[in-house]
Amino acid sequence: MTACADPAGTVGFFLCRAGQHLRAAAIESPRLEARLLLAHAMACRQEDLLRDPRAAVPPAAAARFGDMLRRRLDHAPVAHLLGEQEFWSLRFAVSGATLIPRPDSETLIEAAVEALPDRAAVRRVLDLGTGTGCLLLAALSEFPTATGLGLDRVLAAAALARDNAARLGLGDRSAFAVADWAAPVAGRFDLILSNPPYIESATIPGLMPEVARHEPVSALDGGRDGLDAYRAIAAMLPGLLTPGGRAVLELGQGQQPAVEAIATAKGLRVLGCRADLGGVPRALMLATV
Repeated sequence: MTACADPAGTVGFFLCRAGQHLRAAAIESPRLEARLLLAHAMACRQEDLLRDPRAAVPPAAAARFGDMLRRRLDHAPVAHLLGEQEFWSLRFAVSGATLIPRPDSETLIEAAVEALPDRAAVRRVLDLGTGTGCLLLAALSEFPTATGLGLDRVLAAAALARDNAARLGLGDRSAFAVADWAAPVAGRFDLILSNPPYIESATIPGLMPEVARHEPVSALDGGRDGLDAYRAIAAMLPGLLTPGGRAVLELGQGQQPAVEAIATAKGLRVLGCRADLGGVPRALMLATV
């Protein structure tokens, strides 16, 4: 490990040594991650670190930084270390009880806005497997007259989503309950969203360690072929969508043909599929016939 130019105990020294450790652990963007973690530990902006690399790091901040760095070297996700993740320009608290919101999932909100251009006409939104609440709350930010219901089978996830709604000023327009997509739901909805578990069970141990070791298996495991949740959801949708309503489901890579077949077998109409920024078909749009 090469020597760092700045004196020990300074911002530059901590950033240099952390970057070296992160690089050795095959962490992508080690310099950026070192800045993110140190800025969080010092409760400052990354720009402040760069402005004065010879500034001393207070002992308490150094201890916080050291703890976060050790956890990151064990491949704990950065979002867990920071305690939050941005989604649809909103900040969401995260925990080990839920998936971390991902940019790919923003494709569902883009698809929903495209499929329902009269935003004032959307009155009820349902989110199946709500996790942090990111899909439901992002949708409510786009459909200003709507209220929403988020369901999750994990109590800690539903509680986190409720807290996120309150923090974002959407608590009075949303409700959360502990249930899964097999539970009876009252009424019909203009928009139904879901990012269900869609990873094939046998492949989960081979996922990147940030996911396989630190995110909940229940939110990843889609059964032997990855399609169990789609079968359950598709069976429910005809009884939950309003006439003219839309459902938008997140897909895993290569799953579009199989999920479309499942949906049409249940009497649903496929309206199209929106690709994410990587070109992967990600947001399948469905309606009743």
